[in-house]
Amino acid sequence: MNESIFILKGNIVYSKSAEELEIIEHGYIVCENGLVQGVYQTLPFAFGGYPVIDYENRLVIPGLTDLHVHAPQYSYRGLGMDMELLEWLETNTFPEEARFSDLEYAREAYKIFVENLKGSATTRACIFATVHREATLLLMDMLEESGLATMVGKVNMDRNCPDYIREGSAKDSALETVEWIKDVRHKKYKHTEPILTPRFTPSCTDALMEKLKMIQTRYQVPLQSHLSENPGEIAWVEQLCPWSEFYGDAYDKFGLFGADCHTVMAHCVYSDDREIQRMKENGVFVAHCPESNMNIASGVAPVRKFLDAGLHIGLGSDVAGGSTESIFAAMAHAIQASKLRWRLQDASLKPLGVEEVFYMSTKGGGEFFGKVGSFEPGYEMDAVVLDDSRLKTPMEMDVKKRLERMVYFSDDREIYAKYVKGARLF
Repeated sequence: MNESIFILKGNIVYSKSAEELEIIEHGYIVCENGLVQGVYQTLPFAFGGYPVIDYENRLVIPGLTDLHVHAPQYSYRGLGMDMELLEWLETNTFPEEARFSDLEYAREAYKIFVENLKGSATTRACIFATVHREATLLLMDMLEESGLATMVGKVNMDRNCPDYIREGSAKDSALETVEWIKDVRHKKYKHTEPILTPRFTPSCTDALMEKLKMIQTRYQVPLQSHLSENPGEIAWVEQLCPWSEFYGDAYDKFGLFGADCHTVMAHCVYSDDREIQRMKENGVFVAHCPESNMNIASGVAPVRKFLDAGLHIGLGSDVAGGSTESIFAAMAHAIQASKLRWRLQDASLKPLGVEEVFYMSTKGGGEFFGKVGSFEPGYEMDAVVLDDSRLKTPMEMDVKKRLERMVYFSDDREIYAKYVKGARLF
């Protein structure tokens, strides 16, 4: 008997597309060598005798993907929500991130972040650290031990930030980044990967962007950053990069905007038709961060437009602009924000539905990691088992309604079990 095969039984829900949920009540997921072999209503005879973990009436969904979260900002969630982006960075973000030069402080802060992320429904995440190489490696060590599958970035900043956190020069920033990548590769992590992380165009000189492209080409690492989040930020980019056609073009001119550089950009609240078209052509992923965009008064991204255009799009918690690491909360906020945009700004963009935000949080965002976020054959077997028995109701609820309530009501108490790449975390 093949000992690498095991089977989960429960009410299985996953997406093949953004339009429809696949629901198999009291069905079976067969996992072989960490991959989904198939989903069945009735278990085939060939799998008789293999271990079956019966989750009874609970829901079994793909693990959720957080495409954008700042680990060092976790400590000040819920603070400074009366500010806009640039003031918020100066007042909250830069002073706090500077503290991560102290490894003991970094250890204390990152321990809280990693423990809470592990206990959530998130199985994959793209994570910003700070400019500090040693603290970034510490975070990666902790995440590797957690069993989560993540991409983590040492931040690059060589201009337009306080002296106490600004890297000395483009050359210094690039050298530290190369040494960090070498350190990561020496550690031979199984679940934790490096991702280049220029904070955003205003914080990175042209010389640094050129060097980051050289590093990206040499080491073939993906890239994450911010794009078109706030009107003040966009106006600033226009001043700093008058040669660019639009904000995204300021990345693209350096080869850091999709195409041959696997890229995810957070926010895209004000992306115009030119930027959307370039993102589609280049295969750039969008990390939609609805709560953050509301909390720091950036606006509401035209997500319906992104979906209709066929862009790759997932969800991000964007802690600490967002108040929680819960991607279920991000789903609810995405629906709510889309209703406000539809009602107050653009009646042509109809609000999002549960099917669409569930897709974005699973398969849509998971695709940044490869074949992730679905229970279709050949996908990596990330799964979360949800126990909604705490959420009492006298109504008869089918599986879809139970899932919808989880989007709005659930917290870590509903997370019953969790698997990443076929390995059970708890």
